[in-house]
Amino acid sequence: MNLASEWIARGVSRLRTTESPDATAGAKAPATVRTTHERLKATLRRGEEVLPPRMLRRLMEDLQAASAEQVSDVEGGRRAKDVMDWYATASAAERQDLWLLICQQFGPDAQRLQLARQHYDKADSDVERGQAEIGLRRALSSARTRLMQRFAVPAGGMRFLLDLRAELLALPKSDKRFAALDAELEYLFSSWFDVAFLKLQRLSWDSPASLLEKLIQYEAVHDIRSWTDLKNRLDSDRRCYGLFHPLLPGEPLIFVEVALVDALSDSITPLLDESAATTDISRASTAIFYSISNTQAGLRGVSFGDSLIKHVAQTLSAEFPRLRTFATLSPIPGFRAWLAKHGTALLAKMDDKPRGELARALGLAPKASVEAAALLAAAEPAAQLPAQSPVRRALLWCAAHYLGKESDNGRPLDPVARFHLGNGARVERLNWAGDPSAKGAKQSLGLMVNYLYDLKKIDKHRDLLAQGRMPVSRDIESLLKG
Repeated sequence: MNLASEWIARGVSRLRTTESPDATAGAKAPATVRTTHERLKATLRRGEEVLPPRMLRRLMEDLQAASAEQVSDVEGGRRAKDVMDWYATASAAERQDLWLLICQQFGPDAQRLQLARQHYDKADSDVERGQAEIGLRRALSSARTRLMQRFAVPAGGMRFLLDLRAELLALPKSDKRFAALDAELEYLFSSWFDVAFLKLQRLSWDSPASLLEKLIQYEAVHDIRSWTDLKNRLDSDRRCYGLFHPLLPGEPLIFVEVALVDALSDSITPLLDESAATTDISRASTAIFYSISNTQAGLRGVSFGDSLIKHVAQTLSAEFPRLRTFATLSPIPGFRAWLAKHGTALLAKMDDKPRGELARALGLAPKASVEAAALLAAAEPAAQLPAQSPVRRALLWCAAHYLGKESDNGRPLDPVARFHLGNGARVERLNWAGDPSAKGAKQSLGLMVNYLYDLKKIDKHRDLLAQGRMPVSRDIESLLKG
């Protein structure tokens, strides 16, 4: 074999996956995944790698130029814009190569961080610990942080970062390769989207059409079916408010729809009825938050719902002094699925009398065990069950247990309950057939719940939740007792 043939053979062998000793039988070992450190030093692409080393090095140089300490934020932002332009046309796999570079090449200096940690651990006085803490914070600050800050500088930079994190969050949870980048973005967003920088704005029928279209697009609780439906939700007896960030004009981060009524609402139907007469708002005593929608997937983990509700309550109180009650009319999206999985074990814990009545209603012997599947089947259609039906009473008891007892590490299982109880509300009342829609039946057999925001007891309710106890009303406590 001549030299040229040997060179070709070596090049081809580097591109092929590593073969096992049993290669003659057709079996192959999985290719070794190279780090970006190895790929940057290589000559040829291997296996499933997307960007060849030459292109990877070029991208690395662009990222280094954007994050360089010696250049200004403005110049760094200009260089970051070049990477953003490349990203806009890159494939999903090519984008992941960029993420890998950011994770593996721009993190804190490991040696410097270790020394700073040792210095902190050895500090003997408050003064020494204070100085060591400063050193530790500086060691934790990395080129990755500076790079993300530079991406936020040019026009559209914040939108770029939000969309990037949304892409990261859409990956399977088992994929941990980009955890460092995700954590970096979440940390920065927590500062950049602090409530001190957000503005509460009322949205009305007179708002720009582009903004109203955003409401239709992002509504996550009760779909807005038409412009007439939207107009009804913005009528004189309604209010809609959103939180906005100065770098995302015309883009609400979260918005809430409010109905001004004279009592707690027990059904979503009249609130969404486009032909219903408007309420005399001069007599309104209750503000019902019937839909709260987050609009930015990239801001998951950054919470400002509490601030939104507090700001809205204060704004409404100033406009309508007669308002005394602030509550939600909320779905229970996780209830039916949870009941199908855990209901049989829960029903076995019912007191003998109600369990016997339920068994007879299902055509079983009084002391027979009740399966969750049988209860769910008997609840179709739930709206037709009379008030004293054992099936209906059992479902209400199960729902009260789900919202008032079930938790994961002290956090409510239901995502909507987790949001409202975490913001200081309490579980106030369950509403039978509150949502008769197909979606309501699928999620919770039509059940809805009122969460009450007692502005004087928000901190108390949070303390209870921190102790692992769900804040609930006397009505819910009565249901739990059966």
